Amino acid sequence: MKLEPLGDSAVVATLGSGIDEATMAAVLEFSETVVAARKSGITDVVPAYATVTVFYDPLHFPSESGDSYDAVCQFLETCSARPTNAPFQWESRLVELPVFYGSDHGPDMAFVAEHTKLSPEEVASLHASAVYLVHAIGFTPGFPYLGGLPEALRTPRRDTPRARVPAGSVAIGGAQTGVYSVESPGGWQIIGRTPVRLFRPQEKQAALLRPGDRVRFKPISRAEFESWK
Repeated sequence: MKLEPLGDSAVVATLGSGIDEATMAAVLEFSETVVAARKSGITDVVPAYATVTVFYDPLHFPSESGDSYDAVCQFLETCSARPTNAPFQWESRLVELPVFYGSDHGPDMAFVAEHTKLSPEEVASLHASAVYLVHAIGFTPGFPYLGGLPEALRTPRRDTPRARVPAGSVAIGGAQTGVYSVESPGGWQIIGRTPVRLFRPQEKQAALLRPGDRVRFKPISRAEFESWK
């Protein structure tokens, strides 16, 4: 495990270098261990890809053990050293998201089809055939970075990002896919849209998805999309 400062109130713990399930398991296990320790002064724990970022309040850590950064690192080293009796199995929810592919809701479908040498129908079918792993939430509140995109669908990002991408837009960016959780700028290739809201600030868990969840996309018709409530 490699520890590095992020500003003056956070530590980034790097637990691997790959974007895969084994690394995600290590990230989620370490994250849960830190949270379970209930250490006073730890204000947030954010898992993502191969890292866990731990935010802290410097005033909660005693100066006699060194500066606050050193004290937090010592705490994290202790968490990392705790033995495990069995391979870590995280609680993974399977969330199904309906998607209307193509047309005006998938303005980059033609480009993706041309790039991958598939028909638009084949792109939609292949995209919906996979089960994706949420590796991180970020960019905008609730935006999921999803691993597991079939290799045949890998498509580079747009040369020029759009100034406005509608919330719910399902897109491909390189070897990943994702869903725009709120209207925002964006440079991924948009192939469809889901009527499900991924960011709901009025609810206790504002982001629908969290790291470690799995996502499956379900193709729906325009009529189903427009009638969704």
